[in-house]
Amino acid sequence: MPETEELPLIHDPRESLEKHFGFREFLSGQEPIVSAILAGKDTLAIMPTGGGKSLCFQLPAMVMDGLTIVVSPLIALMKDQVDSLVKKGVPATALNSTLSPSEQSARLDDIREGKFKLVYVAPERFRSNAFLSALSKVDIALFAVDEAHCLSQWGHDFRPDYLKLSEAVEKLGFPQTAAFTATATPIVRDDILKTLRLRDPYVAVSGFERPNLALTVKQCDSHRDKYDRIEAIVKEHKTGIIYCATRKKVEEVSDSLALMGFKTIAYHGGLDDKSRESAQNVFINRKADVAVATNAFGMGIDRSDVRFVIHFDVPGSIEAYYQEAGRAGRDGEPAVCELLFNYADTRTQEFFIDGNNPGVGIISDAYRALKHIANKDGEVVVPIRELSEVIGSKNTMAVGSALSHLTRKGYLERYDVPGKRARGTRLTQPNLKVEDLDLDVAELAEKSRRDREKLESMVEFCYDDECCRQAWILTYFGEPGDSNCGTCDVCANGNVSDKRGPSDPEFLITQKALSGVARSSRQFPNGEWEPIFGKGKIVAMLSGSKSQEVLKARLDQLSTHGLLKNEGSAYVFALLTEFEKAGLVVIRKTPYPLMTMTRRGSDVMRGDHNFRINWPDAEKLAVGLSKSSGKKPSELDLSELEFDESLFKSLKIVRLELSKEYGVPAHVVFANTTLEFFTRLKPKTKIDAMQVRGVGEVKAERYLEPFLAAIRDHKS
Repeated sequence: MPETEELPLIHDPRESLEKHFGFREFLSGQEPIVSAILAGKDTLAIMPTGGGKSLCFQLPAMVMDGLTIVVSPLIALMKDQVDSLVKKGVPATALNSTLSPSEQSARLDDIREGKFKLVYVAPERFRSNAFLSALSKVDIALFAVDEAHCLSQWGHDFRPDYLKLSEAVEKLGFPQTAAFTATATPIVRDDILKTLRLRDPYVAVSGFERPNLALTVKQCDSHRDKYDRIEAIVKEHKTGIIYCATRKKVEEVSDSLALMGFKTIAYHGGLDDKSRESAQNVFINRKADVAVATNAFGMGIDRSDVRFVIHFDVPGSIEAYYQEAGRAGRDGEPAVCELLFNYADTRTQEFFIDGNNPGVGIISDAYRALKHIANKDGEVVVPIRELSEVIGSKNTMAVGSALSHLTRKGYLERYDVPGKRARGTRLTQPNLKVEDLDLDVAELAEKSRRDREKLESMVEFCYDDECCRQAWILTYFGEPGDSNCGTCDVCANGNVSDKRGPSDPEFLITQKALSGVARSSRQFPNGEWEPIFGKGKIVAMLSGSKSQEVLKARLDQLSTHGLLKNEGSAYVFALLTEFEKAGLVVIRKTPYPLMTMTRRGSDVMRGDHNFRINWPDAEKLAVGLSKSSGKKPSELDLSELEFDESLFKSLKIVRLELSKEYGVPAHVVFANTTLEFFTRLKPKTKIDAMQVRGVGEVKAERYLEPFLAAIRDHKS
């Protein structure tokens, strides 16, 4: 680590900004965060990639008395930031697994002597009580947690070692704490606040919008399609990153680009530390303009001229996608972000989800196997691949996750084996039986559910060709946004619809409608829903119908009966249709088409505003016309709308009287199907009724008014 000349402490943040970091002005959103930290407040800052979040803890470190500890998840990220700070003359260093024990000891001595203002620390270091004891003797000004989404099980990049930070903060005497991340949904934000126990925190959520990024999803039927797009983009935009889901795919794409004549670097977890560092330096120093990498590459990489980011495979979540796409255009200049989508690629992400979410069975099997092969001291040194073979599991990732889960629960301890890259495992309670393990089945199931829900959202994003990509993402993260960014593929093709989030009155209607669907369904303990009734009956129930169908099913006894009677059945029907498109409700064939809730719908019912639909136009829906579907009543499925038997009989009596009056057969007046539409749609005016098949100008003039009168009388 290069030596740095100790700089005089500057207590004026603006003076320090220019003196230490070479900037005359803060970027948007930085100054309030810096001010909050300097005022002594715990802080949570969510800032987009490229928004300058690192400066928000680096600058206070140079202004405050004492040491700033920065928790960082990747060695490459640490190295990049420390090297950059050292070049600026800022006294900074890092503590991670690349250091030998003697180097770590010497580095700790320098820290105690006050030689550094910032120390970057890997989260696994906080497992060591000796390390925490050494830090407790240091004056800690700020405990900064970078990439804080890693501590949430509901985040897209959960890392178990981050959970130890809560204990670390407590053992260090609760120093002032600040957490930073680029992507966090509201539930992840809450998790960060609770886990780190931030006290009366200042919470800053900078805009997620990146107007200089042109987001595109390209549907690709084959790998050939993908390579054609990659070649075209690289030729046009020159500098960028191509993300792949697996190490194997990184090598394949990198080799293919080399054959095309492009100079690239390959970066993935299968490379040793030296090779990864070398590849990263080649890209940062502009000796190669294309990086092909797995998702770890790019965190904190200081290269602002990335003109494109391509996703060869679909990411596992919107959070991961937007964080990676955000590494393009950090200089503010236009950049393209293209996702090459083939639904078959989701199988890879499903494999990862299975690997990250071992069931109780795999966790129990792993513990049983460890007990069987452990020595008398309860210690095991065996590669996870071999342990997987003992268990009989093909998913080594799941076995590794099982060990992590057992470690978090306190049943195991993991330790580095001197002189080896392997890690050892120690049973903390060697005599504990497998059946006595306290495994939270509900928590395991919920984690798996949320991970799968994130993938579902990612797939929904890829298939949505009506909503502006930027607006879609802003809604996902809980921010309002314009419905037309003007640069994404949807906007460029002129496909943008009128989808938007709900107003307060519309959200209340939404909660009422979803409550009706929930009351008409059966929910299991695992959160899944089972349908009982069809869409038509649910619409009738919410609209307050007292038809025989509703009474027979006892739907009039539900607390949600008539909740939306003022909106009208046509509006409710159209609203549920839009909810179906947005994934809030679902129609299941069992074998009849029955409607029930989805997990997403449950979240919205409980208060999540993050959804967008084409809101039905109540005036145009007086006879069931749906703005979103564009269907005429004659094109709708009759079985989906409320049928009132008594009104149907009244209309048949009117028809019989008219047939006698005009001396024509009853069906000449109006056919049964037309009367059925009248019964279900209840038109109020001639214009409304003429939307129904079988009602032309002549018949409307001659026969229609008595039918409208009968409908009005029936309603009253």
